[in-house]
Amino acid sequence: MKSQLYGNEFVEFVQEIYRTREFIPLHAPCFGDKERDYVLDTLDSTYVSSVGEYVNQFEGRLSEYTGAKYVVATINGTAALHTALMVGGVQLDDEVITSPLTFVATCNAVHYCGARPLFVDVEWDTLGLSPESLAIFLDDCGEIRDDRLCWNKKSNRIIRACIPIHNLGHPARVKEIEEICKAYNILVIEDAAESLGSFTSGVHTGRIGQTGILSFNGNKIITTGGGGALITDDKEVARRAKHLTTTAKQAHPWLFLHDEIGYNYRLPNINAALGCAQMEQLPTHVNKKRKLAHQYKEWFSKKDIEFVSEPSGASSNYWLNSIVLSNIEDRDEFLTYTNSHNVMTRAMWTPMHTLPMYRSCYRTNLANAEAVEKRLVNIPSSVV
Repeated sequence: MKSQLYGNEFVEFVQEIYRTREFIPLHAPCFGDKERDYVLDTLDSTYVSSVGEYVNQFEGRLSEYTGAKYVVATINGTAALHTALMVGGVQLDDEVITSPLTFVATCNAVHYCGARPLFVDVEWDTLGLSPESLAIFLDDCGEIRDDRLCWNKKSNRIIRACIPIHNLGHPARVKEIEEICKAYNILVIEDAAESLGSFTSGVHTGRIGQTGILSFNGNKIITTGGGGALITDDKEVARRAKHLTTTAKQAHPWLFLHDEIGYNYRLPNINAALGCAQMEQLPTHVNKKRKLAHQYKEWFSKKDIEFVSEPSGASSNYWLNSIVLSNIEDRDEFLTYTNSHNVMTRAMWTPMHTLPMYRSCYRTNLANAEAVEKRLVNIPSSVV
């Protein structure tokens, strides 16, 4: 019952942090005065849909903060990732390397293209795709053929892209991953949905690959209600992404001309207005979340429980704070106790290769991913 004892002490500690004995969520949005003002401004202007100045402002603020030259705002992070895959040329029956330890939307976006996820293991210190496991897999199965594309010798499918995930806001080792993929002509698209405000060596997540994607769902560090963005330094990639996300409509004063199948993925102005106000708070949110992580780290160190810290050389936004327990029994006992005492905690994502729709996908040995899922617990991480 060790984990239950710690669960009791933990519940009291979290109640002290959040100064309440009422229900404490895993991650709630944090709003100030500007959010209401900006949203009401869109109502007064009548520009609440996908055309409006707040969309441009929001993209500009994201560009300034992340350092990306171009930003295309979308209705959610999944739409941004689907767009990035399409712009990257992912096609029917291609394979896309990714981590089994991710939210299901990552793999769903791959499936929208008619492609198949290919699962490579994660590493413990970043929770992201393991460069070592990736190199071993490609050395064993990757083959550059006459078309200059990388083929999986085992499945006889083209490996078109790789999607590393910055899990829970902690930067993955994307620079090493990109170098490995470059040798095999594999495109890198970063799933930075959870890591707005996270940097490695001063470079924001999502900046190493051809594209990166962000999410502004209600549980993220800032929110637009529902929303996402594609970031890139490639002007042509940005142009095509914007074209695809606006129904592939060609400019004309009155005619509705579309030159290919497009998608209604553009972020509405009313959501972007909320995002602009949230961006003003982002630096403060990051600082407060990092202070909360420090509190947790100190507390758990005294309990001899491992707290998941940012990787070496990285500065994490600590989107979700996490601990690692001894085994699945302790994990479930801790989850049961805390959730029954008004403190919301959650297990890690269910590994993708165990879900029915992705069980047949090609995969390497996924020992780390399976071990992480059995032991990791996410704990309350709202901005205090």
